[in-house]
Parts: sequence; structure tokens; C-alpha cells
Amino acid sequence: MRAVLQRVERAKVAVGGEVTGEVAAGWLVLLGVAPADTHKQVDWLADKVANLRAFEDAEGKMNLSVQDVAGAVLVVSQFTLYGDCLKGRRPGFSGAAQPAVAEPLYEAFVNALRLLGVPVATGRFGADMRVELVNDGPVTFVIDAPG
Repeated sequence: MRAVLQRVERAKVAVGGEVTGEVAAGWLVLLGVAPADTHKQVDWLADKVANLRAFEDAEGKMNLSVQDVAGAVLVVSQFTLYGDCLKGRRPGFSGAAQPAVAEPLYEAFVNALRLLGVPVATGRFGADMRVELVNDGPVTFVIDAPG
């Protein structure tokens, strides 16, 4: 499981012109699922996102989590995070899980964050989405859950 975390002042996602998810300060998480991923990766990554100390404290140091700053998380599924661009000019996506595997793990990740007490908004799995965000920093991390 792979996540791109972007610290945001605000972010929203729309499908067909309808906003499906929106957050103020917090994380935008672009989430990709690999074929071998399980709930082990879901739980590990949800804990990491909820508790990663990458928000500034009163002294300007990255010392607070999204929970500490009463932030929220916008989760958007993105199979292209497993795109392979090494050969040729067209990316291959065999490293991404098929929807039958990926969607339940995506939903489990969203639910795991909620169980940790994090407010979560989402896009729509498999949809053509438009994502808008205002980066804060910018602060961006790429996190691969260990196998």
C-alpha cells in the first residue's frame, strides 16, 4: 500500500461536478493498493497517517499530528501510484491491485482512520475525479507500508 501525503490548508474532490469530499487543514492522502496488500498494511498506514508528526507546533517545528491540530484527512484512491514508467513511453499498471481487491482495502483504510478518531472525507473509488488543494508548506511524503 502506497500513500502520498500532502499537508493542506484545504482540499476537495469532485466527481461529475459534485463535491464528494472536502477538508480544511490536514492531509490529502492519495492512496494506491498493490495486489499483495492486506489489512496488515491498512492498519499500519492508517496509524502512520493519523500519528505522523508533520504539523508545526508553537515553535515552528514539525512536532504535531493531524489529530493534535484537530485536522482532517481527504482520501482519494489512485491506482496510478503503482504505474511503471521505466520502459517505453506508456505506463504499465500491473503493480496496482484490481478493483475487486483494492476497493475493500481502500474502504478499510478510511474506516481505520475513522476508528482512530480522525475526521475523514473521500472521493469515489474508481471515478474520474477532480482534486483541488492548497498545499501547506509544501509538505509532501511518499509512504510505502511494509510488507
